[in-house]
Amino acid sequence: MDIAALITWVVAALGGFYMLGTWIQRGGIRQQQTGTSRLPAPVVFGHFALAALGLVVWIIYVVADKTALAWTAFGLLLPVALLGFVMLARWIPVCRDRDRATATPAAAGAEGTVPAERHFPLPVVLAHGLLAVVTLVLVLLTALGIGGS
Repeated sequence: MDIAALITWVVAALGGFYMLGTWIQRGGIRQQQTGTSRLPAPVVFGHFALAALGLVVWIIYVVADKTALAWTAFGLLLPVALLGFVMLARWIPVCRDRDRATATPAAAGAEGTVPAERHFPLPVVLAHGLLAVVTLVLVLLTALGIGGS
């Protein structure tokens, strides 16, 4: 089960890297000053940093098989999940605005006022979230000793 968690974590991270790269490339950091982006940079980078740190701890756990490391990785995943839900909640209105703008091109507004996160593909967001939930459950089950290591 630990390898399954590692695989889902890595695949979720790939989707996260894609969205982080898109957000940065589309001006998400610059938009913090103008208030255009609904995703605060500390939340975005905190989510990324804690998830990356947790993944490193999980890799060490897979090699060392120490229960304390599994619980540490799980503990790191909890704020990662919380920050992820915060970003999802703030992204949903942006996604709805994108759908409205697609339906009525005149409502799209100037390119400078389009939030960077509007460019996140819905399938990537959904897959990232689903894989994150699966990872969290697999890490918890492994830490509890269910399913073997």
